Amino acid sequence: MNSVYDLRQFLKKYGTIIYIGDRIADLEMIEAEFKELYQAQIIDSKVFQVALMIIRKEIELEMKKLH
Repeated sequence: MNSVYDLRQFLKKYGTIIYIGDRIADLEMIEAEFKELYQAQIIDSKVFQVALMIIRKEIELEMKKLH
């Protein structure tokens, strides 16, 4: 996984489609979904860590656009 698109496609495999309309809110919801998958031991720590890294980088970029 290299992008938010990849994360969305990964979540779609588990029946989760996220679109709130606000990019930052979307990213926060994606993060919450990955946390749930990890806590339920559906994904391993490597996938979880990569997902968090992508999400946090994207949130940081979005925050910079706002300011």
